[in-house]
Amino acid sequence: MLTRVKTPAEIRAMRESGAMLATVLAALKPKVVPGVSTEELADYARSELKALGGQPTFLGYQGFPDVICISVNDEVVHGIPKSGKILSEGDIVGLDFGVTYRGMTTDSAVSEIVGKPRNTREQELVESTRQAMMAGIGVVHGSVRTGDIGATIEGVLAHHKFGIVRDLVGHGVGHELHEDPNIPNYGKPDTGPWLQTGMTIAIEPMATLGTHSVYLENDGWTIRTRDGSRSAHFEHTVLITDTGYEILTVV
Repeated sequence: MLTRVKTPAEIRAMRESGAMLATVLAALKPKVVPGVSTEELADYARSELKALGGQPTFLGYQGFPDVICISVNDEVVHGIPKSGKILSEGDIVGLDFGVTYRGMTTDSAVSEIVGKPRNTREQELVESTRQAMMAGIGVVHGSVRTGDIGATIEGVLAHHKFGIVRDLVGHGVGHELHEDPNIPNYGKPDTGPWLQTGMTIAIEPMATLGTHSVYLENDGWTIRTRDGSRSAHFEHTVLITDTGYEILTVV
């Protein structure tokens, strides 16, 4: 379905959903330490969200088995939490979470380095991916086109010579987790669908230390870099306004 212009009541629900989501991710980040399992992190996210009164959007979504996607190193997105997956110093960990509240959904992701980074290039990957997301958000306003967002994100990541994942994209969000239109993390200005004031979208660059090529693991969910290079992923849900934007997944 095409993402719709949201009513004032729907926007209020998405603000509350986004605040819950941001609160859980903020509480989760300090727990990304050596020796913790990804399942322990997922259990904590589940408990925190339950206390806040939200519903975990990912749980059961097209069969996904947990409340959060946790992807490590060459896992770009959709990693399944496991008791046997233990974090080590220098790992790059993507935390991708969705929350539904009063029928409205928000989606957000962050990447964290466990302890100290192994080298400055990996630290640059994480920071540049975050900067690319914020740059993409920065061009949002009523009547922006998806190509304007994608070109801006591409410009940041290409400048730093990182691979830009092309098979995975941003998207509309709100009544459903994934709504049209797709918002690629590359493109040309003044191309693609127009976005209207009152729509809500998820902007989410995914970048790698190598090429853009990825593949689907045998578990049917985890997407990895084909060359084994490490990756980073950031995402915010954004409300489009006449003059700009409002990030909904912040506290």
